[in-house]
Amino acid sequence: MAMTLRLTDDQTAALRKTAEHEGRSMHAVAVEAIEQYTAARTARRDALLERLVVENREVLDRLADA
Repeated sequence: MAMTLRLTDDQTAALRKTAEHEGRSMHAVAVEAIEQYTAARTARRDALLERLVVENREVLDRLADA
């Protein structure tokens, strides 16, 4: 899927510098950053949900039996 990503001049410069430093394309660096960000958010969400389930196990069990 094609997408236009609008960055500030500073963001573009930082992306370009990182890509050049790593010997990769700006596209590859941006894709990896997006993948890392979404994976981290998913992990935080899953951890929060797990905590809620553990902390509320008794209530959830009662609701399941209702």
